[in-house]
Amino acid sequence: MGRASLEKKPREVAAMFDDVAARYDITNDVLTGGLDRYWRKVVVGEIAAHPGERVLDIAAGTGTSSVPLADAGVDVVPADFSLGMLLQGRRRRPDLAFTAADATQLPFADGSFDVVTMSFGLRNVDDVHAALREFHRVTKRGGRLVIAEFSRPTNTVWRTLYHRGALRVLPMIAQRVSSDPSSYVYLAESIQAWPDQQGLADRLQDAGWAGVEWRDLTGGIVAVHRAIRLD
Repeated sequence: MGRASLEKKPREVAAMFDDVAARYDITNDVLTGGLDRYWRKVVVGEIAAHPGERVLDIAAGTGTSSVPLADAGVDVVPADFSLGMLLQGRRRRPDLAFTAADATQLPFADGSFDVVTMSFGLRNVDDVHAALREFHRVTKRGGRLVIAEFSRPTNTVWRTLYHRGALRVLPMIAQRVSSDPSSYVYLAESIQAWPDQQGLADRLQDAGWAGVEWRDLTGGIVAVHRAIRLD
């Protein structure tokens, strides 16, 4: 796995997600053995939004992460930079306000949301610091940020098995279930290149977020980071 495949421009990444949009959710279910559903359920609990609150779900894709919030009566805005994903989402849930948005230049006013959340998308952003600052800008004072992202298993043996086993076979499995298997080579590499739990916490603090903490899921394969906007 070479570094070159990670050097994708934002438009290339968007096109990649456009290509896999039709089978994206099914592919994720297969590749994670259904764990992605559990991870997303935990994220909804961590968001802890209630009717009357407004939530920005950035990198919402087809809306899988937004639907449970909407069904609970929360005012949720699913946003993504992949038009293919948004089109799939609108077909499934035309009642939701799917919005085209670049995480580094959000088309929303300051303090527009009570909560900003992003699941499994931050590592695909070209400028992570700019995105975290944008999330801070559009969140109300006292508002919350919830980020779910692949991370680093906390057990050494489990970490070795994960990186040398699961991530290497992921593209091979994708060949059978994905409309664009080559995209999953990039996704596997992006997971390996992503910082660990503390590394992401440091980035959140550098971007102005306070009260940063995280919760490990599935032995640290995924971490859910939470933070608050105080200023």
